[in-house]
Amino acid sequence: MEKQDKLTARQRIETLLDTGTFVETDKHVVHRCTDFGMEKKHIEGDGVIAGYGKIDGRLVFVYAFDFAVFGGSLSAANAQKIEKIQKLALKNGAPIISLNDSGGARIQEGVESLTGFAKIFYQNVMASGVIPQISAIMGACAGGSCYSPALTDFILMVKGQSQMFVTGPDVVRAVTNEDVDKETLGGAAAHCSVSGVSHFLTANDEEMLMTIRELVGFIPSNNMEDSPVHPITDEVGRVCHELDNVVPQDTNIPYDIRDIIDPVCDQQYFFEVMAEFAKNIVVGFGRLAGRTVGFVANQPNFLAGALDIDASDKAARFIRFCDCFNIPLIAIEDVPGFLPGVNQEHNGIIRHGAKVVYAFAEATVPKITLITRKAYGGAYIVMNSKCIGADVNLAYPTAEIAVMGAEGACNILYRKASEEQRAEAVKEYREKFANPMPAARLGYIDDIIQPCDTRIHLIRALEMTRNKSENNPPKKHGNIPL
Repeated sequence: MEKQDKLTARQRIETLLDTGTFVETDKHVVHRCTDFGMEKKHIEGDGVIAGYGKIDGRLVFVYAFDFAVFGGSLSAANAQKIEKIQKLALKNGAPIISLNDSGGARIQEGVESLTGFAKIFYQNVMASGVIPQISAIMGACAGGSCYSPALTDFILMVKGQSQMFVTGPDVVRAVTNEDVDKETLGGAAAHCSVSGVSHFLTANDEEMLMTIRELVGFIPSNNMEDSPVHPITDEVGRVCHELDNVVPQDTNIPYDIRDIIDPVCDQQYFFEVMAEFAKNIVVGFGRLAGRTVGFVANQPNFLAGALDIDASDKAARFIRFCDCFNIPLIAIEDVPGFLPGVNQEHNGIIRHGAKVVYAFAEATVPKITLITRKAYGGAYIVMNSKCIGADVNLAYPTAEIAVMGAEGACNILYRKASEEQRAEAVKEYREKFANPMPAARLGYIDDIIQPCDTRIHLIRALEMTRNKSENNPPKKHGNIPL
């Protein structure tokens, strides 16, 4: 994107909020620096615009760095403005949205500007899990400007315009001799698809701001409220006949799990989060009978839906957000296991995979699981199985719940048998385990449903669990395996 296409800081706020609702605070604040000739350079507001307004009639707080004033650098004075608006958002139980376009700490102020960042980080942590925090990266953000967004719930970036890096290309070149440009080092594409730092990739400022408005519409204002309920304009009992042909009979043929998620959602609309990162798992928001739900689904179309390090991190983070903010969880499961390999083991798939089971087990919101096909081994357990706290567990007739697939199991059980004996054993294993009946007979599956009836079964389960009340043992906080 060309630089001239960027909106000004004030235009960004006006585009984000409902027309005429923005109320600015601290508009007359100026910096207090007297070094390097700064006493002669005073601009009211000092490079940050802060205040509150409404999105679809709901209160939100917002602050925007003005890249046209001292490069959007953070001074002690505008850090004070940001801290004030953060505290107001927390006290009033409303989301806070930051529009970031900052070169980092103002060099002329030294430790004072650094201290300003520290105070902002502290408020980010205090607000975590209490009010939603959303960060828009709308330009180049370096150093301390990256860490406040990193502490928030959602980060959005603009393709070709946004960058985030702790140390810029010049420092990287000096220290490591690596020659890299801003976009390759910390551009939107890198953070949305490789690092997983960013949740949404947008084409321009306007699309980003509209995405934030849509995101806010799915989530509650704070952890004591539920998400907004939308008018039900889609038939609650709608039969989704297209689902009957989504899951192939051949377990080796992939399919797109979104072909199951989309049809069951109201208006068949699914708002995906982190679509470019760890594509073997799909997470995002939808509505069922007007109410927000969070989907966590294995994606057979990518790495066969196996869980790896990145997918585990992506899923666990999303699960915990939904649990923080009273959003019911629906797990849609088709998982052959954890991704094997030396790289995965040495980089800690055990530690990362444990985050998923921790997140699901810890969550006290309504939890529903639908098994469409494969549900093997430890991956079956971590994907919201009955014994880690799922409230309702459903399965298609095509579901296979077992320690492992038939061929792998029989290669272990009958390793000394002939090919004919193994083939017979595979057939017997499939008949016994490659269906949901054994788990259903033991009560681990509550019902075996036809795919076309998925929507009504999910809505019934959500209605049944709407008043669910569950509390974990008293503790300061758990120790999730990071």
